[in-house]
Amino acid sequence: MAVEPFLSTKAQKAFIITIIVQALIVLGMVAVTYNIVHDHVDLRQTSYKTLPCYLSLFALAEIFELLMAFDALRLRNIIQLIGIILFHLALVVFAALQVHETKIGLVTLSNCDGSVDFVRCDGPGTLYRRIEIYLIIAPCVIAASWFALLLVLRELYGEFGWAIFHVVGANPKMKTMYQYYQIMICLLKFDFFSFTGVTMQLLIIVLQTDSAEFGITIAAIPIVLFLLCGCGLAVAREIKWLMTLSLMTMLAAESYFVFKLVRFYSPRTEAQYGSTRATLTVFTVVAFLLLFATFAVGLRCFSDFDKGLMDSKVNDVPERPKFAPSDSEGNPSAGRHTSYVGGTQLGPRISIE
Repeated sequence: MAVEPFLSTKAQKAFIITIIVQALIVLGMVAVTYNIVHDHVDLRQTSYKTLPCYLSLFALAEIFELLMAFDALRLRNIIQLIGIILFHLALVVFAALQVHETKIGLVTLSNCDGSVDFVRCDGPGTLYRRIEIYLIIAPCVIAASWFALLLVLRELYGEFGWAIFHVVGANPKMKTMYQYYQIMICLLKFDFFSFTGVTMQLLIIVLQTDSAEFGITIAAIPIVLFLLCGCGLAVAREIKWLMTLSLMTMLAAESYFVFKLVRFYSPRTEAQYGSTRATLTVFTVVAFLLLFATFAVGLRCFSDFDKGLMDSKVNDVPERPKFAPSDSEGNPSAGRHTSYVGGTQLGPRISIE
């Protein structure tokens, strides 16, 4: 038995189209909000950096989600699809949080009686009230698309859910090991997004290139990217020394996130983060927890090395062609034999890298 070709079913197309449509709407709302605010305030000021962070993070998140969706459908990875659903739900929370964050960044006067300040007050006709509707539309659209993706996921589960059995057979131990491997690869991909999100915000806020923190932030980029890429290669090819090095580096990266959390709330540096502190805190905590989960799952995957799973990690599951050749003698068993791979023996193969 083989799966349908990439993007050949209604469920696969619906999943991708839903993500694309909501991404266009949400990015449009964020761009309109950014342009309106940009016309009235200097976004280079620390108190107004909420909007640049908001726009850059949503652009990154939507592109990342779309690439992850294509990747999951191409590889028939139901675990990664579930990860996308959870990621999309997190976007709902993030978009809702930005309504509050933007208000904190713009509305800095509490007593506006007598004279209304267009930028710094919260009242009819002010800047915040002008952009509020666009800020509210974003989480509403993401939430509606989340329900749509959830419905489509049921169809995709039926389409891809048997893939692990097709790869490793009926052996429960092999199935469990393969599931942990899939979870590990999925976690590494989300680690990349969370780290990039934190770093992007820090580089927008910490613009003093001569500061020590700016140097630490820049230095952390290649180290963490090496960690993620090296760990992915190690777990797929079962390279023990590289896996050991990757797990050790994860512990060092955890201390980096703790250092950043302390900086956000230290009396000497908290003013530097201003209205972006809540978003930075959420992203950093999530990045910390994701990396910790990756470390724990990585230990489990490491223990499964040399147990006969590597061939299943690096091969592909066969696709079902659109048209099956018929048997000239009308033999139904022969027809079934040639329906998928033109008469060759099926190879139970799948790839999720």
